[in-house]
Amino acid sequence: MASNSSIKFTIAFNDPDLEPEDLDEQAQHLVSELKQMDEVDEVDRVIDPNPPEGNKSMGGFVVGLLSAEVSMANAKKLLGFLGDRLGAKPIEFTVEGNGKKLSVKANSREELESAIKAAQDFLAA
Repeated sequence: MASNSSIKFTIAFNDPDLEPEDLDEQAQHLVSELKQMDEVDEVDRVIDPNPPEGNKSMGGFVVGLLSAEVSMANAKKLLGFLGDRLGAKPIEFTVEGNGKKLSVKANSREELESAIKAAQDFLAA
């Protein structure tokens, strides 16, 4: 795979113990952290294509969901960053690159480490 290929990550915070506002706050916080990373080409919240009528509090975004785009060369750095920042949070993420897609869920640091390894292997294939 060419090193200039773009890899897209979609990250969902899905802790069942948290209120939607808290999940959204986690997503917003991660977006601001990722925007400060030189390795990340693009990062933003995911716009809700069908927002509930009268929903103004979440601003038309899908609660707790964000997407980031990085080059193939920086994908491993992003995965390492996610492992450091999200180790104990229940999350779900999707990695898309080179016409392939991998979705993984993690509810603990161990599961996240396994998911990140699976994503790294997936990107290396």
